[in-house]
Amino acid sequence: MSSPLELQVAPVAAPRRDERWQRAARRARLLAWASLVWMTLEGLAGLVAGIEANSISVLTWAASSAVEGLASAIVIWRFTGHRRLSETSERRAQRWVAASFFLLAPYLLYEAVHRLAAGTEAEAAPLAIALTASSVVLMPLLGWAKLRLGRQLDSGATSGEGIQNLMCAGQALAALVALAGAGAGLAFLDPLAALVIGGIAVKEGAELWRGEDSCCATGCCQ
Repeated sequence: MSSPLELQVAPVAAPRRDERWQRAARRARLLAWASLVWMTLEGLAGLVAGIEANSISVLTWAASSAVEGLASAIVIWRFTGHRRLSETSERRAQRWVAASFFLLAPYLLYEAVHRLAAGTEAEAAPLAIALTASSVVLMPLLGWAKLRLGRQLDSGATSGEGIQNLMCAGQALAALVALAGAGAGLAFLDPLAALVIGGIAVKEGAELWRGEDSCCATGCCQ
């Protein structure tokens, strides 16, 4: 009869490193590279668009591109060279990706509260609308692909990167709603959207740090 400790340890055994696993690892690294390039371009353009639109949601969405780019760089590191087969590298990468979720939380909180108190309105600038709309379309495709690969690879780092992509899409959608709402006299939607995304980031980061499977990582929110 197995002891309770053995029952806890058994489910986390490393996946078999067969050719199918190796192909999935290469796809995870390729998607991470694609994300890193896109996030760099998106972040720079998003900062310009956010300033033009005077929108905290657009600015924080653009700033979060740097955090997503960091997560992508961590996944690239994880699946490069000898680290591809290393469980130690996976645990380290998972912790690093988890930590990246917390980077924007204080900024989101401060700026959102400041905008709520000041009552500053966003403007529906064309560049901001175009950029956030592209993110709403593209980021879910990347996110779901990385979540599938994360489950196949048993890689919390890859799943965490995918969750950040989905958060990026959610934040972009919130920014679009906020821009439209600001034009209709509902400027409070802008900082509230930033607060909601910040709360999600803290929750997902904490679960990934503890090694827990969030709803998105296990696929129950599909």
